[in-house]
Amino acid sequence: MKLLLDENLPKRLKLDFEEHEIYTVRDKGWNGKKNGELMQLLLAEGFDAFLTFDRNLQFQQNLTKFAVPVLVLAAPDNTYITLKALVPALKEVLATPLVPGATIITTS
Repeated sequence: MKLLLDENLPKRLKLDFEEHEIYTVRDKGWNGKKNGELMQLLLAEGFDAFLTFDRNLQFQQNLTKFAVPVLVLAAPDNTYITLKALVPALKEVLATPLVPGATIITTS
């Protein structure tokens, strides 16, 4: 599966998903792109899902317009140590058929 990590996520989170083809926004040179433009770019590049810490993205963008799953990591902060606790739940979601739109990933 080809995944894109938003620039608000720690780069080393990539290391927890070796079984996937995973890039950061920075890897692609898309830093600073607005969300709408970023969604168009990731669709054009054939990404299967977008991972973000931006809980407001689902309210700022009409995600039904973009046929891409957006996995929102819901945690108190976006440090690697905190987000690492979400990796098992995130892997469970990635093992199922993904649907376009926002999916909130939590530890519970």
